Amino acid sequence: MSTVEGSLALDQVRTPLEKAMEYAAQNEFYQEKFQRAGIRPNQIVEAEDLAALPFTTKDELRECYPLKVMVPKEEEIVRIHSSSGTTGQPVIIPYTQRDVDVWAQMMMRCYQMAGMTNRDRVQITPGYGLWTAGIGFQAGVEALGAMAIPTGPGNTQRQLKMLRDLKTTFLIGTSSYGLLLAEAAMEEGILAELKLQRAILGSERWGERMRERIEELFGIETFDIYGLTEVYGPGIGIDCHLHSGIHYWSDYLLFEIIDPETEKVLPPGEEGELVITTLAKEGLPLIRYRTRDLTRIIPEPCPCGSPYPRIERIHGRSDDMIKIKGCNIFPAQIEQEINKFADFTGEYRVILQRIEGRDEMTVELEALAPQEGLGESFAQTLRSRTGMLAKVELCGPGQLPRTEKKAKRVLDKRDLG
Repeated sequence: MSTVEGSLALDQVRTPLEKAMEYAAQNEFYQEKFQRAGIRPNQIVEAEDLAALPFTTKDELRECYPLKVMVPKEEEIVRIHSSSGTTGQPVIIPYTQRDVDVWAQMMMRCYQMAGMTNRDRVQITPGYGLWTAGIGFQAGVEALGAMAIPTGPGNTQRQLKMLRDLKTTFLIGTSSYGLLLAEAAMEEGILAELKLQRAILGSERWGERMRERIEELFGIETFDIYGLTEVYGPGIGIDCHLHSGIHYWSDYLLFEIIDPETEKVLPPGEEGELVITTLAKEGLPLIRYRTRDLTRIIPEPCPCGSPYPRIERIHGRSDDMIKIKGCNIFPAQIEQEINKFADFTGEYRVILQRIEGRDEMTVELEALAPQEGLGESFAQTLRSRTGMLAKVELCGPGQLPRTEKKAKRVLDKRDLG
């Protein structure tokens, strides 16, 4: 347990939110935020009080590179993780031992909610290293006492060999790689030899059609796990066996939903952008962190009986809007229309091009059995939803590119050449 002065583990009189505020305010970054808002940390007692505070953004964390937001002394830091940095300066995330322990506890809860026991064999395909995924998933497996098979990413033939020979019962990975492995196992003719029962997939948004395709091929149940590098990593929430929303660990995290345009807090049930405040994070505490993920808090308790609240599965991001021909379209809207057609696998790709000075959008879709009129039907459905008439190209299952990482759904070629 951390021995940092003002540790979140100490002082049981104040509420977790009060302790989190006073702890974060030990750092100059948050001291300035409180001062600019004219608020003292001890004035933030209830969740409703947070609205008086400014948000924390990823751009701000990038500007604090490498460790300007770190609260504890350096000797209290036992690990460093980092965002990919593919869209700018990476964000460095320091962890105390307590952070590592809390993260493993949350991940173990995810596994238990998905039905994992210490008799399961868990194949972990996400990457290790500075990325949070691989080591985070493994820590949860070990905390539960199950068998970790840390294959890491890539080498699909080796993955299939491990699935078969080690009798893997749980698969961990991105949804894109889960689909790739399922299709590869089908092509190899080894599906009947596998002992796989469940898969925990995440790191990207994936729709119901893709979920159904993976479950049908493997003959398993899948679970959608949620997380982000800045907030521990994967494991801060997962759907239960009813698959009616993502349960999140409200004893460690406080969730708000805001209107991404007005930045006003929305009541439970209304869709908006998810904002997270950490209640126990020591290395890099976060106050009102804008995730850019779009969802809503589900106000009703889950019929599964879990005391932990839920958000809906992530629908998209407030910053991934496609702007074309005067229309504003989110990839999530395209996915929602795909889900209405039983003929589609769920795999798709959007290509934006400028042809003879005009912007054009093409939606490439995988259909189980491409048939005449299906593409036109989807194009009209999408137009009625978004106002955009796109060109639709159909192909068979497995013909769109597969990836071992996150799938890139939108290719904007308008500024190329």
